[in-house]
Amino acid sequence: MHQQTDSDECFDVVVVGAGILGAGVAQALAAAGHSVSLLERLRPAAGTSSRSSKLIHGGLRYLESGQLGLVRESLTERAILLRIAPHLVRLVPFFLPVYRATRRGPWTLRAGLTLYSLLGGLRSGTGFSTVPRRDWAGLDGLKTDGLRAVFEYHDGQTDDAALCRAVVASASDLGAEVRLGAEVTSIVRSGESASTRGAWRVTWRNADGTSRSASARAVVNAAGPWAKAVNGLGRWEGRADWTPPARAVELVGGAHIELEGTLERGIYYTEAPSDGRAVFSIPWKGRILVGTTETPFTGDPSQVAPTQAEIDYLEAVHRAHFPGSQGARLDAWAGLRVLPKAEGRAFSRPREVLLAVDEPTRPSWMTLYGGKLTGYRHTAARVARVLERSLGAATRRADTKTLVLPELERVTVWDRAPPRT
Repeated sequence: MHQQTDSDECFDVVVVGAGILGAGVAQALAAAGHSVSLLERLRPAAGTSSRSSKLIHGGLRYLESGQLGLVRESLTERAILLRIAPHLVRLVPFFLPVYRATRRGPWTLRAGLTLYSLLGGLRSGTGFSTVPRRDWAGLDGLKTDGLRAVFEYHDGQTDDAALCRAVVASASDLGAEVRLGAEVTSIVRSGESASTRGAWRVTWRNADGTSRSASARAVVNAAGPWAKAVNGLGRWEGRADWTPPARAVELVGGAHIELEGTLERGIYYTEAPSDGRAVFSIPWKGRILVGTTETPFTGDPSQVAPTQAEIDYLEAVHRAHFPGSQGARLDAWAGLRVLPKAEGRAFSRPREVLLAVDEPTRPSWMTLYGGKLTGYRHTAARVARVLERSLGAATRRADTKTLVLPELERVTVWDRAPPRT
């Protein structure tokens, strides 16, 4: 029997990028019984997946743009994550204040919260209530001048980077090979059949400067904001007209600031006085996390950073609702969303993930665009179903709907890329 070496390792799928979507795809494919290699240039959650608002939520604000399917899916996934990762995801109170100047009145918000509860299947934690006026003084210094009502409901909060590392650890437990510090340098296909084992040759450079390669029947580009760059590495020998599948998308930056201070009661879902956008004020590791913005971005994704205008905007929104909050700004950072290119504000654009494949019937290359932290598992399961058209069924190892994610002490080993030899 032929003994394979590192230079001729062969996998069913190579996944590029260990953000939450890449991690989820590697886990889903390994759970389905396929051999998987997950390649990451830095470490898990090095980009967008560590720069979110840290929420596992149904997306109450997406009701306004008619994305009911997305909200229903997100609430279902929230319930699953609460079961399989109770050490990483927890329900926390959200407070939604309504002022005289608020663009959406109490009855509109009551209707939205009722629909939100119905889309969540009336499960535990999907209900809402009205905070009595006598209790407003205990809402962390929330401005009461002009306040008409305060609604309380519940949604999920997580450590986004820790969640991503837990999914990577789970994928590894299921048999996926995880290579950190692996920068992909070329992806070349030979052969005519999409079902040919080893049709793709993926080459990467390790942190120590050495290069290695492996072959795969399929490639999943889950590089997030770097997806276009990874697509640019792909070519098909003998077919000059072939290009990796792509969609018309753009990068949208989302800034957050961290302020000195605490919020004891929960998370506050406020409306920016200037433009009506939703902004969250969130208790986070002994600080107040405020976000987010939506600003089109061009350039190197690794260089994304908040603008001074975004910082000023977030500070103004928070202090308008908490006038006694005088804590200093301690930090500011930004992440990138990948959204469909369209006219109008990013706020109203669809948030469903886009799957771009080279061949609809027997795909061998898939590029993922967009997606939400909350829905990573559902998206990954969808990717696995699509790729089964080419890979065929295998002996399933686990069901990610019920597979409990590893405990935190087992996740810390994925904090950084180890030196490779």
